[in-house]
Amino acid sequence: MRPVYAVSGGVSKFSKARPDKTFQAVIKEAYDYAIADVGMEMPAFTSVVDGSVASYFSDHFSRQLMAGIMVQDYLGLCPKPGHRVEGGGATGGLCFQEAWKSVASGHMDVCVAYGFETMSHVETWKGNEFIALASDVSWDYPVGGFYSGYYAMMVTRHMKEFGTTVEQMAAVSVKNHINAYHNPYAQKRDRYTIADVRRSPMVAWPLTRLDICVMSDGAAVVVLASEEGLRKLEAAGGQVERPLVRVSGIGRGTDAMRMSDRPHVDYETFLRDYATEQEKSSDETRKYYRSLWERGTRYPGVHSFRAGRTAGNMAYRHAGIADPLHEIDFIELHDAYTSSEIQTYEDLGLCRYGEGGPFAASGKAFMPGIDYGLILGEKPICPVNPSGGLIACGHPVGATGLMQGVFAIWQLQGTIAKHFGDATLQVKEARRGAIHSHAGTGTYVTVSILERES
Repeated sequence: MRPVYAVSGGVSKFSKARPDKTFQAVIKEAYDYAIADVGMEMPAFTSVVDGSVASYFSDHFSRQLMAGIMVQDYLGLCPKPGHRVEGGGATGGLCFQEAWKSVASGHMDVCVAYGFETMSHVETWKGNEFIALASDVSWDYPVGGFYSGYYAMMVTRHMKEFGTTVEQMAAVSVKNHINAYHNPYAQKRDRYTIADVRRSPMVAWPLTRLDICVMSDGAAVVVLASEEGLRKLEAAGGQVERPLVRVSGIGRGTDAMRMSDRPHVDYETFLRDYATEQEKSSDETRKYYRSLWERGTRYPGVHSFRAGRTAGNMAYRHAGIADPLHEIDFIELHDAYTSSEIQTYEDLGLCRYGEGGPFAASGKAFMPGIDYGLILGEKPICPVNPSGGLIACGHPVGATGLMQGVFAIWQLQGTIAKHFGDATLQVKEARRGAIHSHAGTGTYVTVSILERES
């Protein structure tokens, strides 16, 4: 496989609605930004692009089949190759990895990954129904299976198993909203307290409105290139940022659509097939997990995302990471719910299973130098969602995983101040970051590792 570099990226403003533009024009807003970021104009840039991958979750929102080919035409990329990917909430992450594969394989030297969703075209209740179609329509959906209900069920089990509290969940919301206060592309730029989160309208106990991401209109674009692609861009007048950002690892995982179909594994199987390298090497952690099994905890249960653990471990092996908490400088994580962020801390090996709640409130996942109005017992180690995540930035589904990629590129280039007009969210001396994209109740999950080269 060839080295693949994340050259540039662009995002549109994420908003509740973009009535001013068609979906093609919203994507071009992000596309133009990505092109300008390498100092090029559209004709010169397009001349060196080999192809594209399109990312959007649902045909229902735009009420348009084959929307990707309309975008391909609008961006001036016809007749170059392109295709669409779809995988629920993980669509953007899958798109990023498909573009990576096109370049790593040698099939392309410069590949554009673009994603969008225009969710404002339908009422909120109808949008929730469309999203619910990403559950089993012959099993879960007929009994009122909307996703907030699924995630409420999962976190109540997490609370029963491990003692997770609503205040720990609210700490995630406070963190992500206050981070987004400094992000001009975010949909919600508000400062909240724990009390604000708990006082907001209840959606599905214990999840309140401020525990849940919002529907959005928006788009994001990432440009990936080989070494030959970099030379082509520069020969055409491009100014590629140095040091380069390389995609050093990718991972994917899947699980059964219906949570009732997911098998439980015994302790030995968990340790052999799912434990991280750090967990396997720690006598204390192995004893801890043995005690969980002895008291009746089962894996993955409904409190864990086995696909997330699978994707993370695969990406870590690819990138040579053994201790993710201390070897990754930041993570842009799919936080459709505060509860799922807590669950994913555990799945990505930032803490042990059962410790996601205390980890959320500890300060380890916060940004340094920001006043969150919370008493945090520990210093930041690995900021999670320094952009504000889905909860605050918004969740135009097909764009979200690529939005994470754009923000990760800017973090590793050290250009957050340039793009945000504010350096508050810049992770200092960031060398390695991860992006995590998640679908359904954990049916598809992707993890990609990006590194700043010396």
